[in-house]
Amino acid sequence: MSNLGNEVTVDVPTPARVLAIGAHPDDIELNCAATLAKWSAAGAHIELCVLTDGSKGTWDAAVDLDDLVARRRDEQERAGKEVGATAVHFLGYVDGELESGLAARGAVCEVIRRVRPEVVLGHDPWKRYRLHPDHLHAGRLTVDAIVAARDPHFFPGRGEPHRPDRLLLFEAEAVDHLEDVTRHLDTKVAALLRHVSQWESTLGLDPVDPDLGALAARMRAEAEAAAAGAPGDVALAEAFKRIEPL
Repeated sequence: MSNLGNEVTVDVPTPARVLAIGAHPDDIELNCAATLAKWSAAGAHIELCVLTDGSKGTWDAAVDLDDLVARRRDEQERAGKEVGATAVHFLGYVDGELESGLAARGAVCEVIRRVRPEVVLGHDPWKRYRLHPDHLHAGRLTVDAIVAARDPHFFPGRGEPHRPDRLLLFEAEAVDHLEDVTRHLDTKVAALLRHVSQWESTLGLDPVDPDLGALAARMRAEAEAAAAGAPGDVALAEAFKRIEPL
């Protein structure tokens, strides 16, 4: 069911530079991969920032966690290439133990100042009834680091100040912006499939005999639901809370 507000915007102009910030490997792909692919195809420079190491991302109690971390990093890099990202910044905080303190805020601030994006995408920190603490803290870090990045008196010595133009929050409590991704949903599915370690859990796929059509159908259903009630002729969308100016 759509939760669109009364005033909904559709499609921002293609930004020159974009930074997407996710709590775990695969969060960015789940929430905004088609949007990133659309912008990349139109000439945008895309970079990603993954905050945690993904070390809790398995149902296998006997797994070697160092191997899992390395595998998930490789999967994220491959997924990033699918959407046209030129770099992935791995901050390496322990999965499940992310906190939105000053040290982490400074690290994210430094990435924003280095990438210098016009648009930042990240988790909505104000979403009610959120269960996973990493998503909450990732959203808070994104918002707080944007504030820090724009002011020279925050974290001096960690890059030149930079103020992005807008913030798009995914997993949003109150959606008021859609990106039309009708032509780019296949790229989102391709990027998600790079996260092979997550096939059984997050993606609901049989790791031996995966039903790839089922995943594509699920992504299409989610994109159709996001577009429901949208102004204009939007068939498939990714949904956000739009915040600007910053």
